[in-house]
Amino acid sequence: MEIFDLSTLITIGIAVFVFLRLRSVLGQRHGPKPPMDRRNDGEQNMPREMTDDVSNDNVVTLPSRKSSKSKDKEAKNPDLVAIDEIAKPRTKLNKALRAILVADSNFDPRQFLSGGKMAYEMIVSAYADGDRKSLKGLLSKEVYDGFSQAISDREDRGDTVKSTFVGIETAAISHAEISDDEAQIAIRFVSEIVSATYDSENELIDGDPEQIAEVTDIWTFARDLNSNDPNWKLVATESES
Repeated sequence: MEIFDLSTLITIGIAVFVFLRLRSVLGQRHGPKPPMDRRNDGEQNMPREMTDDVSNDNVVTLPSRKSSKSKDKEAKNPDLVAIDEIAKPRTKLNKALRAILVADSNFDPRQFLSGGKMAYEMIVSAYADGDRKSLKGLLSKEVYDGFSQAISDREDRGDTVKSTFVGIETAAISHAEISDDEAQIAIRFVSEIVSATYDSENELIDGDPEQIAEVTDIWTFARDLNSNDPNWKLVATESES
């Protein structure tokens, strides 16, 4: 799997959680939990979690001519500059993103975030519309199966969802790691959505068609670094109250 460029991102296998009525459904991993999911209980279960700061060694090294050249070369690399803007230098998150860049030279953190925001809105809309065809091209099989079942349950009840995606307030990479040659990156989205669910009699049963709700979701994407498949797949979703 490769990095998110804008075209790849639209075909990435991502999945989301979205509307208030089904937050409890979409905020859970469907099927076997991915490595990132299994670490919800703490960092001790995150063998290579990439979020916390790393303390500096108490060593002062005078720059050599070689190291200066290395730094100049690094400073000219726009991807490394972008990583430093996204994650504070010398943190685990920064080091993880750099490791992903080494393993996948096409990785562009800026395009990853840009594409992630596009995918988020697209999947939110597809789920609300019950558009399985669009979702199938965007989600991993496990996540797609869970979403498809939720849509089927909604259809069986005769419920409909009317929604308006207002926009994304913030989107930031919150976790990154490489585990067993698989790159994993989580994005924390804070978005605004208007959502209302109606029953078969067109009676409002959930949400508010006049109220903007703030929704916070964490999507985790994964890519097999040994695969020729350029797409990232959504392997876990989590919601914040």
